[in-house]
Amino acid sequence: MSLLFGRLTLADLPHEWFTVGGTATILLGLLGIAALLTYYKRWKWLWQEWFTSTDPKKIGIMYILFAAVMLFRGALDAAMIWAQQAMSVGSNHGYLTPAHFQQIFTAHGDIMVFFVTMGFLSGLLNLLIPLQIGARDLAYPFLNTLAFWLYVAGAIFINLFFVFGGNFAATGWLSLPPLSGLAYSPGVGVDYWIWSLQISGVGSLIAGINFIVTILKMRAPGMTLMKMPLFVWTSLCSMIMVVSIFPILAATLGMLWLDRYFGLHFFTSDFGGNPMMYINLIWMWGHPEVYVLILPSFGIYSEVVATFSQKKLFGYKSLVGGALGITALSFLVWAHHFFTMGAGANVNAFFGIMTGFIALPTGVQIFNWISTMYKGRIIYSQPMHWFFGFLATFTFGGMAGLLMSSPAADYALHNTLFLVAHFHTMIIGGALFGIFAGIVYWFPKFTGFKLDERWGRRAFWFWLVGFFLSFAPLYMLGFLGATRRLDHYDASMGWQGLFIVSAVGITVIGVGALCQVIQIIVSVKNRKQNLDLTGDPWNGRTLEWATSSPPPVYNFAVIPTVQTRDAFWEQKQSKTITKPVYEDIVLPRNTAMGMYVSAFVFLAGFGLVWHITWLIFFGLIGTVVCIVMRALDQNTEYIIPAVEVERMEQVWKKN
Repeated sequence: MSLLFGRLTLADLPHEWFTVGGTATILLGLLGIAALLTYYKRWKWLWQEWFTSTDPKKIGIMYILFAAVMLFRGALDAAMIWAQQAMSVGSNHGYLTPAHFQQIFTAHGDIMVFFVTMGFLSGLLNLLIPLQIGARDLAYPFLNTLAFWLYVAGAIFINLFFVFGGNFAATGWLSLPPLSGLAYSPGVGVDYWIWSLQISGVGSLIAGINFIVTILKMRAPGMTLMKMPLFVWTSLCSMIMVVSIFPILAATLGMLWLDRYFGLHFFTSDFGGNPMMYINLIWMWGHPEVYVLILPSFGIYSEVVATFSQKKLFGYKSLVGGALGITALSFLVWAHHFFTMGAGANVNAFFGIMTGFIALPTGVQIFNWISTMYKGRIIYSQPMHWFFGFLATFTFGGMAGLLMSSPAADYALHNTLFLVAHFHTMIIGGALFGIFAGIVYWFPKFTGFKLDERWGRRAFWFWLVGFFLSFAPLYMLGFLGATRRLDHYDASMGWQGLFIVSAVGITVIGVGALCQVIQIIVSVKNRKQNLDLTGDPWNGRTLEWATSSPPPVYNFAVIPTVQTRDAFWEQKQSKTITKPVYEDIVLPRNTAMGMYVSAFVFLAGFGLVWHITWLIFFGLIGTVVCIVMRALDQNTEYIIPAVEVERMEQVWKKN
């Protein structure tokens, strides 16, 4: 039995309330989806049009949909954390055991960073990068679909403990040793954590390489680097950080796995190991990762502010310089996460100064956006609401970050809820609000109709009010000494009132999320009232608005020639019309090989978690065979004849 199943036994099947409930939810959800697909006879359509697609627009939409599902999963964890902290005081120990609380805490952090924010941003990059640079596809279409399915495999892995294992890692979202070592975490929870992040991280690395090559090599004629849209610039900086730091993450996770699987001692405190080496390495990845998430949102704000101020961006060069400055400085601040480790005054002073410096290029961005709005004819549409919400939250959180950049202040605030509040202010107020602004802004481009304005504004106000209700009390609790990962506290501390206010805040955010769901339903129902037949519903400035809504599979019938930064805006102002000359267009064929490779990688990872040797080799061999088969495949492209291209363009222009 051990040869066949390794360490997996019947005792590892669901038997606790949360594993039984989680497994039942997963199975019922899958059965419901299967029933709908069968009833509407959509299995073939789903496979041919979506799962095997190499079109970055469809891959981008799948990223966003999957990230939305993971947002729901991560938000449930957050609600459970807040409820426990509001209830568990004095003689009342709440409804979660300490071990279960720590597992939820760990899963929430990793899901929201790796599978929500990264998923949303990967989706937006897929949708927009080729269109904004005047390209028809990404540089490596197969790698694009492979990156997506590795992301999906990693997301499944982080939820698989519901079905096999019963427990996730109870180590915190970065699984710092010695807690993540075998001595303190002998179960498979940490192994699930390792391979979930490892698999999805490889997908992120592949995607990063793909986007960098696409931006550097596939821009439209005339589009120099200093004529690229700001979203492309910030995405390029973000992807440069991805290819720089994700190998560090892969190596760190690999060494931790070797410690656990083979009994090596990279991060133990005996036999020459050093836990502080892990902490340095994980934060050398972890802090630049924050800017990986935020920088593309900065690009979104640049696009939104220019469009809805009806002006060109103020200080384009300084905005580019600010993005590059943030990228460079992000590699020089990681040690501010452990000022209390005793590295000495000189080390702490250096990292404190670097942390203060990184606020300068960030401030440049904000002042440029404000200057862009100055004397502009501002249209207060939904995307601008999210921008103004960002200004309020991000400025507040940024000042908190400057406070913690002082080692002396950090000694008092380290490991408290003040830090939790600051981090969430940056990620929610900075990255997630930007994602929401981008989705609303570009929604009509990829669906052909706008989102409902009234429900969108209601969602924004619930999100904004709920955010401050949730996290302002955490800043106060941090000053009062409440630590992170706190599942119980004594009534004499007087903290319960603030925890209850925070729990009310997450409820208000939930209402905002519900408004967003209603907004989509209402928008689909009333789509005929908000149709976009022009391809340019906002009077946009960049090339993505020059195509139909939704764009054709080839993006551009004729690759545009760029003369200025706001290429489409200048084209509209000049009102010059040239007769297009259509040519045959070569596009990549659909392929399921990315899904097959990810499936075999998933099986190998499952074998590594449960020590099933034959499954490890089966997964690895299957992965290699699929890659070789793809490399030998000569039939990977198809041609759309010029006549068909012309017909499709004429249909759009007539409508």
